[in-house]
Amino acid sequence: MALSNLKKEMQLMETSCQVVDEGWPEAWYMVPDAEVANQKCENRLSPNKPVDVAAMRALGLCYWKMDADTYSYPVKSIPWDPSEAADPRLAALRDDRGYSYADVLTIHPDFLPNFDTHVKNFFTEHIHDGEEIRYILGGSGFFDVRDPHDNWVRVHVKKGDLMTLPEGIYHRFTCDETDSIHAMRLFIGTPCWTPINRFTTDTENHPSRKQYVCLYCTPQGLNDDQGETKC
Repeated sequence: MALSNLKKEMQLMETSCQVVDEGWPEAWYMVPDAEVANQKCENRLSPNKPVDVAAMRALGLCYWKMDADTYSYPVKSIPWDPSEAADPRLAALRDDRGYSYADVLTIHPDFLPNFDTHVKNFFTEHIHDGEEIRYILGGSGFFDVRDPHDNWVRVHVKKGDLMTLPEGIYHRFTCDETDSIHAMRLFIGTPCWTPINRFTTDTENHPSRKQYVCLYCTPQGLNDDQGETKC
């Protein structure tokens, strides 16, 4: 039985199929922003209120477990050609989802000038007018995403995690207390990393936000979804 499961796992790692639910990163509801003294801490509610995979899928998140140990990537490469992917799972994902651009960054005081300023800026709540894709090659950090009731859900991503956030979702990112994350960003077509910041822009009337609300936050959208991913 163990050999059979291992064979299935090895076969999975050569496809673009998402992993089963128990393989997803841990997630939980955060304390209100006014109670966040350090953005890099876990900032859980007390008692802890976990968020399960069905709830993460219902928000539009998608997840793949990747092999970040076997394959090596540069500390920094802007851009990095995704056609060079030696990992068959990454290549399958690239082809299935049409990712034509990638770059690789290391967020660490030794590799990112003005590290503290950048990490503070990453934590500004915003949306994008396209899907956000992050493959964690090393280290760890937190993606925070808003649920339909405007509460923060914190997702702890680590080495080997590849997660996508849908266009128009309110989110932010931070390193955790290790102060180190090595990540690949992927994009369809010409990349545009400029955030559309909430509260300084009329994001509620932005087409990407309206699309997200229609798909994931309205009663009809939630009913159509029924906990299934739209990926």
